[in-house]
Amino acid sequence: MANFDLCVIGGGPAGYAAAMRAIDLGKRVALIERDRIGGTGIYNGALASKTLWELSHRVATANEVLRGRDREPFRLSWDEITKTLNEAQFERKYLYSCHMQMMEAGPSEAGRMFKHIRGHAVFTDPHTLMVTRDDVATKFTADHFVIATGSRPRSLPHIHVDERRIFSSDGIFNIQELPKSIVIIGAGVVGCEFATIFSNFGNTKVHLIDRAPRILPFEDEDVSDLVARNLERKGVVIHHQARLERIAAEPDAVRYLLRFEQGGTEEVAVEKALLSVGRIANVDGLGLNKAEVDMDTNGNVVLTGTCTSQPHIHVVGDAMGANMLVNIGEQEGRHAVERIWNVHEQPLYHANVSTIMFLDPEVAGVGLNEQDCRTRNIPYRMARIEYSCLARAIAMRRTKGFFKLIVTDDDEMKVLGMRAVGEHASSAIQAVALMMGTDMGIHELAKLMHPHPSIIEGVQECARMLLGTSIFKPEVLNDRMRCDRWKPNAAEKAA
Repeated sequence: MANFDLCVIGGGPAGYAAAMRAIDLGKRVALIERDRIGGTGIYNGALASKTLWELSHRVATANEVLRGRDREPFRLSWDEITKTLNEAQFERKYLYSCHMQMMEAGPSEAGRMFKHIRGHAVFTDPHTLMVTRDDVATKFTADHFVIATGSRPRSLPHIHVDERRIFSSDGIFNIQELPKSIVIIGAGVVGCEFATIFSNFGNTKVHLIDRAPRILPFEDEDVSDLVARNLERKGVVIHHQARLERIAAEPDAVRYLLRFEQGGTEEVAVEKALLSVGRIANVDGLGLNKAEVDMDTNGNVVLTGTCTSQPHIHVVGDAMGANMLVNIGEQEGRHAVERIWNVHEQPLYHANVSTIMFLDPEVAGVGLNEQDCRTRNIPYRMARIEYSCLARAIAMRRTKGFFKLIVTDDDEMKVLGMRAVGEHASSAIQAVALMMGTDMGIHELAKLMHPHPSIIEGVQECARMLLGTSIFKPEVLNDRMRCDRWKPNAAEKAA
């Protein structure tokens, strides 16, 4: 029975990052994966959906050009799309596989540091795992464990997901052809991303069910409104403030019935349906009761940071049941290992995480938005500039979008948050995240020499607006630029 310093259960982004960080620290590590290394991060999550988004974005961009020249639109078959998707997944999988093989084949001590074990792991006691593969069971012990078993799509009791007509957000990648029509249940990030993808390809009439008054309700209205307008411009039907009463796969169609808050009902028939209402942690079936790990009433592991009620067992990534993003999971994996071996004493820190939503246009953000500040009664100043003022956006002919910079309402003007909505949005966000992490004000940002023409010049112009030194003046171009101040119980115009 082999013993390790650390056993990591789950080979997705969070588990892999934990294993590699432990090797940095000279620990002997076993990485146990039941299915495929890379997990959801490769096969039905970030890489897969973003590959589809990138391809659909190119198709939509090409068709915008063709439409302006009175040409027939360009179309791709699902077989052609799948070929590109498979190539992207293979590249990433091959990188992981080669890396692990070379790690295990390393000379002498290096090769003994890492072992990749395939099979389903179950705790038999707090320090022992039984790993089963092809009916062969093997026991492994370890001083420490990191659980990184990922997540699966959340289901709803009244919707039967058969993965043939009604799909989960995992199963949707296995469709055989682009549907003529689809309804997406759930207008969160994933639902809106798939609405963007299907509408971009141009083969599918998309319906999106939104129980709230607007999609992406966690974002400011100017963000969600722009995304909604662009989806509707591409023919997406958004059912606002609608409750799904019934949905079923019938012989000729998937039929669903909606009831609206303002009154009235509507029945719609489509070819396929996608249920996208979040994900839940994969922590059942691990024998956590045998490991004497405390669980809450919702079936999630009780955690302090990444640590369970057993100090030598940690949980990271989607298995924590919250903040299900690849970049966060990787940091959690590294953090757990560093805390196990006392590299530092810092608590798990989720503030100032940069995020991106692959919509039309793409949306990137860090820190607080305006509605966050107002909910928390935080006074702030805000500067916003539209892409139509930026030379790079004009050159790309992609002028739908804006930057919005939010700072403290004082002389220091420390950055509270930023939203970038438009082409290259994700490229502009990280410098602001660094400023927030180092507690810098915007004076340094305003003085930096930015490359020209570049999208990030818009961030600098926001900083200059707040300082009253912008090249274009918001009081003149107030249809494209805005500079506001907000205080609890009173909103004042700054310009």
